[in-house]
Amino acid sequence: MTHTVLVTGVSRHIGARVSNMLAADPDIDRVIGVDTVPPPSLTRDGGVSLGRTEFVRVDLRSPDIAQVIAAADIDTVVHMSLVSAPSRGGGRAAMKEHNIIGTMQLLGACQRSATVRRVVVRSTTAVYGSSPRDPAVFTEDLEPHDGPSHGYAKDACEVEGYVRGFARRRPDVTVSLLRFANFMGPGVDSPLTRYFTQPVLPTVLGFDPRLQFVHEDDAVEVLRRMATEDHPGTYNVAGAGVLLLSQCVRRAGRLSMPLFTPAFEALGNAARRLGLVEYSPEQLKLMCYGRAVETSRLEAELGWKPKFSTGAAFDDFLRSRGLHPLGGVPS
Repeated sequence: MTHTVLVTGVSRHIGARVSNMLAADPDIDRVIGVDTVPPPSLTRDGGVSLGRTEFVRVDLRSPDIAQVIAAADIDTVVHMSLVSAPSRGGGRAAMKEHNIIGTMQLLGACQRSATVRRVVVRSTTAVYGSSPRDPAVFTEDLEPHDGPSHGYAKDACEVEGYVRGFARRRPDVTVSLLRFANFMGPGVDSPLTRYFTQPVLPTVLGFDPRLQFVHEDDAVEVLRRMATEDHPGTYNVAGAGVLLLSQCVRRAGRLSMPLFTPAFEALGNAARRLGLVEYSPEQLKLMCYGRAVETSRLEAELGWKPKFSTGAAFDDFLRSRGLHPLGGVPS
């Protein structure tokens, strides 16, 4: 039985939802949520309620996280605080410090703890990269031809390395590593959701990549199960099927603006400097080559399948933004 859970990254939407769901579980005694800033639900901005979650303001890059774990006798850690895009104030350097140093501090505290027995880490399918030599679908055991070399995806690769090292040093702890496709849903605010809400969507001329999404409801359910049950290993998490970028554009009722690769890169650099949309090098590759993953390992392990397919997750997001095809039905 799970007694006390620590959830990192509770000031962001998915982290708050996971924390709230775990706090509603009568078999869980305490849920402690940590982040560097208070959750929106505790400020005037509103947001997802944390229920009976106890919020503690702590920077994972500091040794204070070890004190939180020790003081509360934490037995389960759900690490949700990986940042996918740099903040306007901190920039890429601060983002990398938060992702890498923060994870190292957290895992170091877990390693020294006598009470931690389960660790769940949110990662991303971006660790597979995007390349013209990629397989049709990635399984968890396949190595990418061209691994990520920049940004969030590179951070996630490094984080996964530290997680595997922790699992070797603490074989008594159940470690679950979850590689999520891009989150999609009414409450999701990400570089990709912001991209699809633009009036005109720049694309890379000559490419129509395959995309996969996971609905926020399914993501939260997977994290709940991993936090309350023992499922060691690495798992891809995505809704069934894929959507071509051109299909996404039509479903959103947007116009596309095909650009040659250099022009797309130049536009991305300008948008990034202005803080509008995050066109990272990984985003450019995704917009060229796409990515798809196999999820049968997760479904067999849990005896469960996501309720939302990739297409249904995207459509639910579009409905929440009031977007719909121009004079037609989704293709």
